[in-house]
Amino acid sequence: MLRSLQIKNYALIDSLDIEFPAGLIIITGQTGAGKSIILGALSLVLGARSDTSMVGSSGDNCVVEAEFSIEGDEAVQAIIEENGLDWNGGILVIRRVMSKSGRSRSFVNDEPVNVRLLGEISDRLLDIHSQHATILLKDRQFQLSILDHYAGNSDLLEQCRQSYKSLVSAEKQLNEVSLRLDEAVKEKDYNRSRLDRLEAAGLKEGELEELEAEQKRLSNAEDIKESLFQAAACLSDQGREDVRELDTVLKEAVRLLSKTGTYIPEASVLADRVESARIDINDIKEEILKRESSVDVSAGTLEKVEERLSLLYDLLKIYSCGNVQELLAMKNELSENLLDTERIEEQKKMLEVRVGEHRKKLCSICEALHESRKGHLIDFENVVGNSIRNLELEKAVFEVRLTETEVSATGKDEVTFLFSASGNSPIEVSKCASGGEMSRIMLCLKAMLAKYTNMPSMVFDEIDTGVSGSVADKMGSMICAMGEDMQVFAITHLPQVAAKGDAHYLVTKEIDGEAPRTDIRKIEGEDRIMEIARMLSGSTITPEAVANARSFVGNNFK
Repeated sequence: MLRSLQIKNYALIDSLDIEFPAGLIIITGQTGAGKSIILGALSLVLGARSDTSMVGSSGDNCVVEAEFSIEGDEAVQAIIEENGLDWNGGILVIRRVMSKSGRSRSFVNDEPVNVRLLGEISDRLLDIHSQHATILLKDRQFQLSILDHYAGNSDLLEQCRQSYKSLVSAEKQLNEVSLRLDEAVKEKDYNRSRLDRLEAAGLKEGELEELEAEQKRLSNAEDIKESLFQAAACLSDQGREDVRELDTVLKEAVRLLSKTGTYIPEASVLADRVESARIDINDIKEEILKRESSVDVSAGTLEKVEERLSLLYDLLKIYSCGNVQELLAMKNELSENLLDTERIEEQKKMLEVRVGEHRKKLCSICEALHESRKGHLIDFENVVGNSIRNLELEKAVFEVRLTETEVSATGKDEVTFLFSASGNSPIEVSKCASGGEMSRIMLCLKAMLAKYTNMPSMVFDEIDTGVSGSVADKMGSMICAMGEDMQVFAITHLPQVAAKGDAHYLVTKEIDGEAPRTDIRKIEGEDRIMEIARMLSGSTITPEAVANARSFVGNNFK
């Protein structure tokens, strides 16, 4: 339940600090006094969208703080603990700070939280029925939720939401994979032909450089062969009679130096060096002759090399590559793309199976929901219908039409509330009910909703609009009965309702200097009598109105 509310610098409220008891709490005040402002501040602290125009003139921020007692509320405790917040012995302090710049901050037990979490917690703390909430009777989802609360379908609904979420996610993945596969298939044949051409080429890394060098050698084979032959000739007489064999000359030099070495030791060293040079020269000559004999001057070999080079140059141009390494990389990429296409096809098949499984599971849950709703339909109609008829609509007929529709997160059903105040064939409630009738129907639904949701606190903002007299008295009794099991706030203009509260608060507006200020205070005893008398007679309170007020309060006089 809501234990206290503190408001600072919110609209016309400069500073307000008020405590609330359990039971039925009546809030009254003249039109324009600021009851809706207090309700707006309460909505803000519970996670409503912030509106910077509501920041007052006495500062740059407005602060709204609400303290709730939630001891024994396991659902709220689970949310608190799951999000690492302090349970604080079942005392929950929610604070919302809003600045003129539009920044909004939220705190739960002094821990910062986001608005989503704040809303999740607040949904289990307090339900606000605003002045225009009867418009919900036109909302098919609201009508469906009321029936589900009565049928106790919360677990099935959660399963349905999760299953639908899983199905939507799987369908999204399948759609994305299908699009990727369509693109891949369009390029599959083209990529296959390009890959086949590269594979047929038998590419080898470094091949282009080797072929270019080979082509250069083959193109100059005659010159190379002649140069090598002449170089070898320089190291031998090659048949020239006027030139002694170099090997013979060097051998003679070695003999002479060795002979001299008997007398000059250094000459022996020189002899060894000449002998080493003679051996090296003979090895060089043999190597030159070997290379010369291996030089290929065949035109056919050069033609093959040039054909291979032509193929490689064509491939480099076709694939816009700078070298064979890039061609090989292109080949690997094309091969990977083709493999990826196959993988995507397998992935699509797996996702199709998964989507089918999710759809089957969802349909099973939707069917269970449908059967539960259908099974509770008649009892639900009777409970709501009897409650409405007790509010002086003796001939009222209330029925619920359940029709199957497309599968969604809430199942496969659509609910329509049908109503007739005169006992004739009922039609859609939004098309036939008057304002007073809508208020009575909504109160009956809210009373039932509070019972089946275990909501600790509920606010009715002028739910009695459009009714008066004995009907108002009966609506007040219904609200009062709700206050026996929960905390109920009733903002009302009807004295019949105001007289039934366990506690009565008066909202007033006063001029403080030039600025109007809204305030709220608890009234008791004679002050309460006079407020109800004002509600009965208007601005001029008559003795008759005072007497009537006393009779209204009766045993409820506080």
